[in-house]
Amino acid sequence: MMSPRVWSSVRQGLSRGLAPNVRGLASGEGRKVDIAGIHPPVTTPFTATAEVDYGKLEENLHKLGTLPFRGAVGGVCALANVLGAQVCQLERLCLTGQWEDAQKLQHRLIEPNAAVTRRFGIPGLKKTMDWFGYYGGPCRAPLQELSPAEEEALRVDFTSNGWL
Repeated sequence: MMSPRVWSSVRQGLSRGLAPNVRGLASGEGRKVDIAGIHPPVTTPFTATAEVDYGKLEENLHKLGTLPFRGAVGGVCALANVLGAQVCQLERLCLTGQWEDAQKLQHRLIEPNAAVTRRFGIPGLKKTMDWFGYYGGPCRAPLQELSPAEEEALRVDFTSNGWL
C-alpha cells in the first residue's frame, strides 16, 4: 500500500493534469496522465485455516516479477531481526537510486530470508538470533526446535551468502 505521503503526491499530480482551470477546460487538456507505474498493493494470501498460502504467494510474486516497476512498501521483516543493518542498507541503496548494488544485496538476502520465514519459520529465526548474539529463546508449543539436519541446512543458507 502506498504511504500517505506518496499517495498525496500522486493525487496532486493527477489533479494538476485533470482539474478544471478558470476557463472550464482541463489544465492538462491534450496530455495523458501516465499511471503506468501505479500498481495495486501486494497482500499476503492466506488459506482457509489462516496459514500463509505460499503457493499462491509465489504465484503472485512471479506475476509481479513481470511488471516494470522498482520498489515496494511493507514486507515480512523477520530477517531484520538478524540482519537488520543489511536490510536497512538495502533501503538506503534503493532510496539513493543505487539499483545495481541494491539488487546484489537483495540477492544475497533472498536465501536467508526464505530460511527464516518459509523454510524453517520461527524455529529457524530463533536459532539464527542465537547465532548472531541475540536471544532467540526456546520454541513454545506446538513449535519444535530444529533437528540437527535442519540446523545445518539453515547454517548453509547463511554461510553460502556470506553472513556467517
